[in-house]
Amino acid sequence: MTRIRSLGAALLLAVLGTAAGADTLRLDARAAPPAPQTGHLQLGAARSPQGGTLAANSQYLLLDGRPWLPVMGEYHYSRAPAAQWETQLRLMKASGLDVVASYVFWNHHQAQPGAFDWRGNRDLRRFVQLAQAAGLKVVVRLGPWVHGEARYGGLPDWVVDKLPTRGNDPEYLGHVEALYAEIGAQLRGLLWKDGGPVIGVQLENEYNLRGAGRGEAHIRALKALALQAGLDVPLYTVTGWDGAVYPSGEVLPVFGGYPDEPWATSTKELPPKETHAFRFDTRVSGDLGAQTRAHAPGTAETDKDRVPFLGAEYGPGLPAMYRRRTLVSPDDIAAMLPVQLGSGVNLFGYYMFHGGRNPVGPGGAGLEESTLSGGYNDTPRISYDFQAPLGPDGQQRPVLARLRPFHYFLNEYGARLATLAVRQPERTPATSADLRTPRWSVRSHGDSGFLFFNNHVRQHALPAQAGVRFELRLPGGTLTLPSRPVDIPTGAYFIWPFNADLDGVALRHATAQPVTRVDAGAQGLVHVFMATAGIPAEFALDGGVRTLTPGAALHRIGSRGGRAVSVLLLAPEQAAQLSVLELAGQRRLVFSEQQAWVADGRLQLRGIGPQPLRASVFPALPQPRAAGLQVRQDGLLQRLEIAAAGEGAGPALQVRPVRAARDAPPVRRGGLAGAAVQPVPEAFAAAATWALQLPEPLAPDAEDLLLELDFVGDIGRLFAGTRMLDDWYYNGQRWQIGLKQFALPPGQRLELAVLPLRADAPVYIDAAHRPAFAAGQAQVAMLREARLLAVRRASIAP
Repeated sequence: MTRIRSLGAALLLAVLGTAAGADTLRLDARAAPPAPQTGHLQLGAARSPQGGTLAANSQYLLLDGRPWLPVMGEYHYSRAPAAQWETQLRLMKASGLDVVASYVFWNHHQAQPGAFDWRGNRDLRRFVQLAQAAGLKVVVRLGPWVHGEARYGGLPDWVVDKLPTRGNDPEYLGHVEALYAEIGAQLRGLLWKDGGPVIGVQLENEYNLRGAGRGEAHIRALKALALQAGLDVPLYTVTGWDGAVYPSGEVLPVFGGYPDEPWATSTKELPPKETHAFRFDTRVSGDLGAQTRAHAPGTAETDKDRVPFLGAEYGPGLPAMYRRRTLVSPDDIAAMLPVQLGSGVNLFGYYMFHGGRNPVGPGGAGLEESTLSGGYNDTPRISYDFQAPLGPDGQQRPVLARLRPFHYFLNEYGARLATLAVRQPERTPATSADLRTPRWSVRSHGDSGFLFFNNHVRQHALPAQAGVRFELRLPGGTLTLPSRPVDIPTGAYFIWPFNADLDGVALRHATAQPVTRVDAGAQGLVHVFMATAGIPAEFALDGGVRTLTPGAALHRIGSRGGRAVSVLLLAPEQAAQLSVLELAGQRRLVFSEQQAWVADGRLQLRGIGPQPLRASVFPALPQPRAAGLQVRQDGLLQRLEIAAAGEGAGPALQVRPVRAARDAPPVRRGGLAGAAVQPVPEAFAAAATWALQLPEPLAPDAEDLLLELDFVGDIGRLFAGTRMLDDWYYNGQRWQIGLKQFALPPGQRLELAVLPLRADAPVYIDAAHRPAFAAGQAQVAMLREARLLAVRRASIAP
């Protein structure tokens, strides 16, 4: 692990003048941060049989006694085919994740009173075992109420029909006791104390209910039931937003934030979200869509100095909701990371990191949240895509390329970052709607730390910040950086280090973002940085200031023990292709436009379409081998390529119109939100339909076959006969469905139904994707393109 620490003011503090006309941004970081509080948290078994420990103090988590700042991502096992779990968990690990989290949806396991179903896609035990094999730790979100855009928040119908829920009603707690006992049996031998990967459980979700048998008393009762079921784990968590209440000291609150609000009722663009603004006095980031409303401040507001700032629901995408169909950009998501980390987050957890699909309930009933069953929101019956970095069928989304460099940064530097105090600048935005005042912070201890900056807000252009320098008052003196004023472009966001030790080489500051460190053997110790687009990459070293050019070249900055210490500076486009993988006994950099991960000790590559599978590796693999593999050395990088699979864009798909659209009924307003509600089932009689004839055979040599649909309308549904395979709310995003999971017979005919979108529908669609209705045009239902995309995979021995 690279050390980032103070090396003494005499060596590292640059006291530099400020150029005339420059905008100097000032911050005082001289105050000593308070020491962490210990011994006041009543959590669970912290020691594993191997002697490993996992604990928490008031500021951060500790793994084996060292500060730990993990990356966590949500992946719902019961919303995914069991056959895909192993590969997807390994993809999550390759993306820089340390922990996978999942809800246990009670109504997925006990549709009727009596027996529980833990088979197939509901096999929690196997999912956790596969996570452990992939090198991931696990947090199980027990519920019983979880929300998760599920029918009744995951509670079974038979419970909701009969009992008061979400409180200490004895009959309700009796059923919860049975649920927790079942979960405990599934996880027996897999808890941290047993040498397993389960390090934590979450109790309930978005719980802000007060009164007799509720509030702290209910969370305390749930914790007691979890312990009774054998679920003795290092960490017990609850969600801390929207006025949540919980027994202080017995659980840890977790937080989150989203760049938009699909659960809102507005049909317009929203004001700037708090998620893109640094926070110095609260951990709660705006409205996260809780189903109940708080009427008083929650426990988290008074607990702030007693518990670490942990995140579990920072949205790397957004759910599909009928009345508000937001489509976020990669920058909308990635810009949250420097903001949240710079605000003090010490566990970065995503919801959802992997998309999924709802199972179908008894008799084909939907298990989604819907106004038809009293829900606040309407969501698709099956699709739970979430615009996640990994799609429901494992597709790599563009946002993942923006996120991975931050994950690798946390993997490498998180132990140091976790201990650093948040420092507030002299001048900060008055509100999240203030778009002119620069948005930045510092986390530091002593004279070293990191500077965080964000100049991106979803749907609101921030002005470029001209002639910027930062003046940091540190215990050892004042550090001013960079050496000359720089213009920070609109949309930029970054993390820059100051007073860092790069294997004995003193780095006063850099205007580039640290990513990772690689021991490259004879080529020395290599520190990988990512350039900030539009800003010269300046490295201030003992020998002076050097401006480096991004590319695949090593820049030597010193030596340690006779070995070279170098910087590899990546352009943002190169960093977007980077995976940091353990291969052939050492950490390596793998650059590929396609998915790259490790299974069975081999490099796995997977791509969509007929193009060659390519990767570049540093340091080079000793003897890479695979059928059809071509290997060559190109300067620093070892190039690997497996030729394209034949000609053409993919298997042929025959498309034929079947029924023209009829007049769709008006979209009603109503429900708990008093806003647009999803059309009733009978409305789909107005849908336009197309027959999609699949080829025979169905791409036997491909790992999967994606059906990609580009339609414009209100709601799309895909059928095989009378079985609905998937559905989709139109939002401008192309809809992809992996077909092999359905085990369709050769030559299967599918049918696509598209309900027309009315011109007067009171729903929000981003301006770039809202259909332009001609004068007098009342509705639209059209299929712009349908195609099949083969998914290829190669396995390369190192």
